Amino acid sequence: MRISALGLAFASLPAVFAANYDVTVAPGGELVFSPEYVQAAIGDTVTFTFNPKNHTVTQSTFDQPCKLNPEGFNTNFVPVDVGATDLPYRVLTVNHTNPIWFYCQQQKPEPHCAKGMVFAINPPPEGDPRSFSAFKALAMSSATPSSSAVDNWSTPPPQTWYTATATVSNAGSTWVTTYTSYEGTTQPTFAPQPVDHKIVVGVDGQLAFGPANISAAIGDTVTFEFHPKNHGVVQSSFSQPCQPLQESTGVVGFNSGLMPVSADATEFPTFRITINDTAPIWGYCPQTQPMSHCGAGMVFSINAVESGPNNFANFQELAKRMNGSPTSSGGNSAPSGGSSDNTNDNNGAISSLSHSSMSVVGLISLTLVFFA
Repeated sequence: MRISALGLAFASLPAVFAANYDVTVAPGGELVFSPEYVQAAIGDTVTFTFNPKNHTVTQSTFDQPCKLNPEGFNTNFVPVDVGATDLPYRVLTVNHTNPIWFYCQQQKPEPHCAKGMVFAINPPPEGDPRSFSAFKALAMSSATPSSSAVDNWSTPPPQTWYTATATVSNAGSTWVTTYTSYEGTTQPTFAPQPVDHKIVVGVDGQLAFGPANISAAIGDTVTFEFHPKNHGVVQSSFSQPCQPLQESTGVVGFNSGLMPVSADATEFPTFRITINDTAPIWGYCPQTQPMSHCGAGMVFSINAVESGPNNFANFQELAKRMNGSPTSSGGNSAPSGGSSDNTNDNNGAISSLSHSSMSVVGLISLTLVFFA
């Protein structure tokens, strides 16, 4: 019994002796981390306390100081009001002793990383070619004319919807329908032969949909095929790329939930929607670990109007700039354009979602593949 107690005492030693390092993000409004680096052991923690205005702690690499490491630590943007007394914080646990490099992703009014707002855990000593001072100098040298040029991109205006009337024919029947439309969208016509469009979620191991921007006719289906590691498909709106449609507009949109897929999988789960009208459909991956996939640009569109400002490129850019966080201003939205029936063989529950003013019944099949 005495030996067991002694073993238990020694087992708890790492937790007892683990250290915490406090790092202040933008103290006094300066574009710096304080301190700029720490030397930490396995099991130690680093607590980042955020000051006004809006900063991140984002892991990068030594060779690319101001570029996000998709597999690394990322707090995303943490906005803090001027005068705030209850400052937010994020905690990182050190799990190895290799150098870890970080920067602030904020680009407004100028790139913070290029101003030297970088941080490191366990950097090599000064004099080493990969020391902290070398890392910081490399970050500041990234302020090339192309990267420091004035950013002329501006947030596109919300989509403006209006009521339209059209004559629709299908299967020998013709009728007049009134529906909600958006300038530039195609007429609501059925496909002569419905087509199933395949979109790979996590294509080639990237944080991307493949393809990410497609056109589909009424009656067509879109099948999302999930690849490793763990992604999902959630309908959103143009103005709020990384927020579920229901939260931003009150309209219920489709949502596959997260779909974990093992790296050695040979069969892949799928999620299918049926196109009910030709209005643009916007969506994203809701995964936020270890970083926001939507904030990294993992979004898609169906029937985007490429000739106007509400096109796919601007939608993706808006997602990246919001970095996976919704804004306080909601976007305008029409009926969702797609419908889904989600069938889960686990419990037999079925939920039917239909949002077409044309009352086109859509079907969806959700195939789950379980791995031992």
